[in-house]
Amino acid sequence: MPFGLEFWFKVGVDGVTLFVLIVGTAGLIIPVFPGLIVNWLAFLFYGAATGFDTKGWIIFILATILMIIGNVSDNIMMGKKARESGASWFSIGTGYIASIGISIFFTPLAGLAAAPVSVFLIELIRQRKIGKALRVAWSLMVGWGWSIAIRITIGVVMIGLWMIWAWT
Repeated sequence: MPFGLEFWFKVGVDGVTLFVLIVGTAGLIIPVFPGLIVNWLAFLFYGAATGFDTKGWIIFILATILMIIGNVSDNIMMGKKARESGASWFSIGTGYIASIGISIFFTPLAGLAAAPVSVFLIELIRQRKIGKALRVAWSLMVGWGWSIAIRITIGVVMIGLWMIWAWT
C-alpha cells in the first residue's frame, strides 16, 4: 500500500478543514450566519488534530484577531455610516437593541429588518422629515453592505492563512 494511515489522516483533516472554511466564508453572504466563528473553529479543529507548532500558533492568533475584527465590523460600519448621514446615537442604539430583541423573539431575518426600520422610525420622529429619515436608514444599510464585504474579505484571508499553515 503506497499511502499509509498518516497520509489518509492528513488528507481527511485537510479536506474537512478546507470544506468548513469554504462553508464559513460562503455563509458570510447570509448576515446572521456566524461564518468567521465557523472559520475560527476550523482553525481550532485543525490545530487540535495536527498539533500547534510555532507557525501554527502564530497563524491561529492572527486568525483569532481577524475573527474579532470581522465580528465587530458590522457595528462599526453600520454606526459610522448612519452617523455620517445625521443619525443620533439614540436611534443607532435603538436599532441595535431592536435587531437583537426581534432576533431573539422572532427570527434573525426579522431582526435584520428591525434595525433599519427602527432607525427610520426614530429619525422620522426626531427630524420630522421623511427624506432625512430614509437617508439615515439607507446609510445604515450601506454600512451593513460594507461590513459584509469586509467580513468576506477576512474569510478569504483566513483561508489563505490556513493554506500557509497546512501546506507549507
